[in-house]
Amino acid sequence: MTITSSDYVEVITKAIERVGTTQGDRVARAADLLTATLQAGGVIQAFGCGHSEALAMEIAGRAGGLVPTNKIALRDIVLYGGEPTSVLGDPQLERTPDVAHRLYALAPIKPDDAFFIASNSGVNGAVVEMAHLVKQRGHPLIAITSVEHSARVESRHDSGLKLADLADVVLDNGAPYGDASLDYGDGAVGAVSSITAALLAQQIVTEVVARLLALNVTPPVYLSDNVPGGREHNKLIEARYAGRIRRTA
Repeated sequence: MTITSSDYVEVITKAIERVGTTQGDRVARAADLLTATLQAGGVIQAFGCGHSEALAMEIAGRAGGLVPTNKIALRDIVLYGGEPTSVLGDPQLERTPDVAHRLYALAPIKPDDAFFIASNSGVNGAVVEMAHLVKQRGHPLIAITSVEHSARVESRHDSGLKLADLADVVLDNGAPYGDASLDYGDGAVGAVSSITAALLAQQIVTEVVARLLALNVTPPVYLSDNVPGGREHNKLIEARYAGRIRRTA
């Protein structure tokens, strides 16, 4: 069986069109929740394990993105919790519910904060437990997941629940079962979730900024550090959220 990069471009273009044009109501609801969070002085907390960490990076700390955002990552238990780096070598770490409690406790979270959690499968222990904690503590929760993949696998959490069962707004990244899109007989290649999750994240950020502008509020948006005056602009806004947002390598 022959596959080419052009085949992938065709598949991913269709996925982008489908994901980007069929979830307007959900994107709007997510933007409403996040706009209210920012208006109340809250911060947007973003969390994802594995390749879904790319979603957290898309939300927190990038040019053209919102400044009051914070990324939560598995490595935080080392960076902020004093755990040995060897714990990050455990491939089962994201399946461990207890790690969610550790991450939540270490993060600079306040009651007015909202959460963005991404997981293609939506079934691993750390992600589902984090979603439980978020809702138990009254935070709005937006989830990005693959509806198709999640529907075909069992939860790895004791509750039997999945990420989508706990979120206030669920956005479908449109990824197929297994994420890869081009079958070559013995396997498949061409992942979808990272690209479409980034699309959804940027759509929501754009809608939040549009809402703030409509309220005559200057959006707290990052400039690139690599343009003249960008770093100074960013540091000035970041100072408003001192102790609330973390920026690490």
